[in-house]
This record gives sequence, C-alpha cells and structure tokens, in this order.
Amino acid sequence: MHFITAIIPCKNEEANIAEAIQSVSWADEILVVDSYSTDRTVAIAKQFGVKVLQRPFDTHARQKNWAIDQATHNWIFLLDADERVPVALSVEIKNILQNQENPTVAYWIRRQNYFMGQQVRYCGWQYDKVIRLFRRDTCRYPEVQVHEEINATGPVGTLQNKLIHHTYRGLRQYLEKWDYYTWLSAKDRSQKTKRVTLYHLAVKPIIRFFRHYIWFRGFLDGKVGFIISYMAAVSVFMRYLKLWRLQEGEK
Repeated sequence: MHFITAIIPCKNEEANIAEAIQSVSWADEILVVDSYSTDRTVAIAKQFGVKVLQRPFDTHARQKNWAIDQATHNWIFLLDADERVPVALSVEIKNILQNQENPTVAYWIRRQNYFMGQQVRYCGWQYDKVIRLFRRDTCRYPEVQVHEEINATGPVGTLQNKLIHHTYRGLRQYLEKWDYYTWLSAKDRSQKTKRVTLYHLAVKPIIRFFRHYIWFRGFLDGKVGFIISYMAAVSVFMRYLKLWRLQEGEK
C-alpha cells in the first residue's frame, strides 16, 4: 500500500481551514502551507496537530511546487481550503493507493461547485475537473499566474467521485477575488496578446456571456446562472482592460 501526503495551501482561510483539514484526516500526512496569514488560520490549523509550514507567496505554481517538495510521501493529494473531500471520494483514493502495480501517475477529479451556497449544475461548471491526486516524482505545476494545472509525465486517469468546491460564500469575497484573479489573468495574457483592440473589449465579453448562459445552459441555474454568466463576461472585459493598462505601463 502506498502512503499519501495531503497538502492545503492557504492564506487567511480561518473560515475554511478546519473543515478542509478534517476532510483529509484519512491522509498519512497533512501539510498546511500558509502564506503568512494575518487571521487565525495558523492557530486553528495547529489545533489539529498537522504540520504547518510558512512561505512568502509569489505565484500559485511556485507555492504548490515548493509544498510538494516538503512532502514525506510520493503520492500527493492537493486540496484548496474551500474544497471538501466526501467520504466516497476518500474511499476511492485509498483503494487506488492499495494497488502497488498501478501505472497511473495522476488523476482528474470532477468538482461539484457551489456559488454563494447554491449548487451550480450548468454554466459550463458541469465540466469542471482538476488533477489533485498525483505522484510527485512525475508531476509539477507550470509557471503561470492563474488557473495552473499540473503537468504529468505518464498515464492520467479519472476518479468516479466528485470533490466539493465552495467557490464564493458571499459577494464581498467574490468581488475581492475577482479583482485579484483578473489582474493575474491579464499578466498571463501579456505574452499572447500584444495589442488590445475593440474586439477584445467589446466582442469577446459578449461571446463569453452567450457561451455560459446559452451554450452551457446557464439559464437552467436561474438567477445564479445569470450572475455567473454575466460576471464571466465582465471578467473578460476587465482582463483585457487591465492588460491594456499593463501595456501602457501601469503597475
């Protein structure tokens, strides 16, 4: 049987860290990798007897790769603080670890997403999946600012059970993260988009709205579906607006 380390990167997650730790209590080792939180995140984590490490934040990819290097075991399960591992998923993972001859080096896990307390079944979120179970000797995160997905060298499988993801619990949290991530997205786009045009600012946001709301049937999620689709469109607009400002020299 293989042993596994669960890693929880976090910063100022006092509202989430306890439940996140409890949902990976089945792991052989739990590392909480904190980016010098200013709230009670670290104090709460230490109450559970887990190993707490701190590192100044630079990028999500570098933070996660550094955390992977601190793990004792080769198999890694990486969990964001706003995610939860249901019992069925933990059982499935433990069954995989019992197979010593398994050639698979990483696994996709589909996510069941919630937005401000409501489950989102459409809007394109029904296709959301992430690689969170992997072997550290064959997997690392690429150097991007946002939406980093691990690179795996070897066969990749897919788990049957879903990971629970509480994206945003309230409007203030959503707007704060929305502003942060659109800046990161703009920086990522700086190498691909050399010149921002009216097409980027006027047309692409409209396409994004109809993609989420009509093509991915966001209208079936009611009010939340409209909000997600509308804000996805605004995010595209803000990404290119911020990219334009970066190209003009704004820091």
